[in-house]
Amino acid sequence: MRVLSHFSATLRRIAFLFRKEVLAILKDPANRVILIVPVIVQSLVFGYGATYDLNHVPYAVLNESNGEASRELIARLDGSGVFVHAASLRNESDIARVIDEGHALLVLHFASDFDSRLSSSGSAPLQLILDGRNSTTVNMAAGHLSALIAQFNAIRANATRNVVLSQVGIETRAWFNPNLESRWNIIPALIAALSMIQTLLLASLSVAREREQGTFDQLLVTPLRPMEILIGKALPSIFIGLVQASLILAVSLWWFRIPFNGSALLLYAGLALFATSCVGIGLSISALSLNMQQAMVYAFVSIMPLMLLSGLVTPITNMPWALQIVTYANPLRFAIDLVRRVYLEGAGWQDVATAFWPMAIVALVTLPIATWLFRNRLA
Repeated sequence: MRVLSHFSATLRRIAFLFRKEVLAILKDPANRVILIVPVIVQSLVFGYGATYDLNHVPYAVLNESNGEASRELIARLDGSGVFVHAASLRNESDIARVIDEGHALLVLHFASDFDSRLSSSGSAPLQLILDGRNSTTVNMAAGHLSALIAQFNAIRANATRNVVLSQVGIETRAWFNPNLESRWNIIPALIAALSMIQTLLLASLSVAREREQGTFDQLLVTPLRPMEILIGKALPSIFIGLVQASLILAVSLWWFRIPFNGSALLLYAGLALFATSCVGIGLSISALSLNMQQAMVYAFVSIMPLMLLSGLVTPITNMPWALQIVTYANPLRFAIDLVRRVYLEGAGWQDVATAFWPMAIVALVTLPIATWLFRNRLA
C-alpha cells in the first residue's frame, strides 16, 4: 500500500507540473497560433506543392516531315493528359530558344524523311531533345514518352500483320546535363537554398537576441538612425550567406566535378541580391518577435514553405495554379532558376534579367518594413 501511495503521489505531482506547462504554453495567444496555423499550412503546402505526379510537361515540335504518322503521334501526346503542346518550331535554331527560356521541357524533332522511312524497312528515328537542368522530371517525361511510342508501334504492328514495317526509335539528347544526373540538378540549386537557411536564421535572431538581452533599447538611444541599424545588422548576414554559397560552390566544382559554364560575377551579383532579400525577411521576423525562441519558430515556419515552393525538388508546373502564383513572392524560386541557368547553361545578363527584379522587389518591400518596425514597434 505504501508503494502504491508513493506512486500515486508521484503521478499527481507530474500531473500538476504537466498542467502548469500546458497552461504556460497556451497562455500566450501567439503560441496558440504557432501550434495550430503552421501545421495546417505546411500540410497543405506538402500536399499540393511537394508532388512528383507528372501532369504537365510542356513540349515543342519541329515537324519537318508533316506526314500522317508524325501528326498521329503528336495527337497521341496531346491526348495523353500529360504532355502540353507549347510551341511548333520552324527550324532547328528555334530549339535552343524554347529550351533556354524554359518554354518547353523537351523537343520532338521529326526529320523530313520520317514518314517515308516509317513506311519502309529499316528504322525511323525520332530525335528527342531534353532540358537536363530538371533531370528528375525530364527522366519521368522521357519514360512516359517511350511508353506512348511503344504503344504506337504496337498498334501499327497489329494493324499490318502481314507487312513488315519499321518502328519509331528514339534518339535522345540531353542539354546542360548529358548523363541526366540528378546531382547536376540539385547541387547547383543548393548554392542558393542552403545559404538561405543560415542567412534567414541569423537575420531573424539579430534583433530578437538584443531585445531578449535588453540591449536593443540602449542601441536605440545611440546616434545611430534606424536605417543605419538596419544596414549594420544586414551586412554580416549577407556576408555569411555569400561565404556559405562559396563553400557549396567549391564542393560542387571540386568534389562533384560539375562544370561551371557561366560568369562568376553574374552568379555572385544574383546571390548578393538574393541574400539581401532573405535578410529583409529575417529582420522583419526578428522585429516582430518578442524573444529568440519566437524568432526561431517564425524562421523555421517560413523556411519550409520557401523551400517547397521554390522548385528545388519538385517542379513548380506540377503545383496547383494558386500555388504557382504564390511562388512569385518567393525569392528562392528565382535564385535557384538564376543559379541553375548561370551554372549549367552559361546564361548571360540578358538571359537572367527577369530573375533579378522579383528578388529586388522582395528586398525593397521587406527592408523598409523592418526599418519601420525598428522605429515604431521596438522604440
